[in-house]
Amino acid sequence: MSTATLPTPVRRHRFGDLLAAEWLKFWSLRSIPWVLGLATLLAIAANLKSAQYTHDHYVPGDGDPAVMAQIALDDSFDIVSADTLMLVGGGLGAIVIAGEYATGLIRTTLAAVPDRRAVLLAKAAVLTAVLLGFGTVTAGGSFGLTQAVLADRGIGQSITDPSALRYVAAAALFAPVCGLVGLCLGTLIRHSAGAVVGTVVVLFFLPSLVTERYRWTADLLHALPFPAWQRLARITLAGMRPTDYPATVAGAWTTYAAWALASVVIATVVIQRRDH
Repeated sequence: MSTATLPTPVRRHRFGDLLAAEWLKFWSLRSIPWVLGLATLLAIAANLKSAQYTHDHYVPGDGDPAVMAQIALDDSFDIVSADTLMLVGGGLGAIVIAGEYATGLIRTTLAAVPDRRAVLLAKAAVLTAVLLGFGTVTAGGSFGLTQAVLADRGIGQSITDPSALRYVAAAALFAPVCGLVGLCLGTLIRHSAGAVVGTVVVLFFLPSLVTERYRWTADLLHALPFPAWQRLARITLAGMRPTDYPATVAGAWTTYAAWALASVVIATVVIQRRDH
């Protein structure tokens, strides 16, 4: 048999190759480093302003120590910071896949790598790693700077405190959870603007439509990412409005894991079954 008749060997793509390719595609968008950098600075600046306000108005001896510890932690990662991470994480997650559909790059990608599940898993792994780093730098850096401001007032918290560590970990993980939700919606909708809007509706507006009045509505509310972060960020329930159906810390961690896992599974199934 001549060499001209031999079949051309098919090179199997290793998962490491897919990770490298997705990593390069992710950072090929020049706006991404700017978005992540500016969002980090915005969150830290907002928290430093809150910490400085607490520093200037705190009177030693006033207030329950647990409540003051909660105030100090809230100064390290407030609602503005959570909204910023939610918007940036969810938006990037939607765009990294919907953008490929918009440009047609997804067809080239899937033609080169027929294993669609591996492509989606590589994209999810890169997105999770980047947003976890983004969340860790933002939450960790903000925590260190704000607690340094509050230290001379005697209310600065240490990261070795289990409640403080939980607080920072919940904030750091919030961005990748939102990013995977955006990735799922981007795979389902396949249109950049529609995917971003859908992500905003699910992450921002859906929690405002549900209350804890009834058991089933409370369960639904506690099963959403933003309320889960709010529960993890509460180290004391002092001063909170009583409710018959309070959320639990374990339930909030479960909500984080369920949304991340379900988002990846749904996106993987959809990209595997759908024609491109």
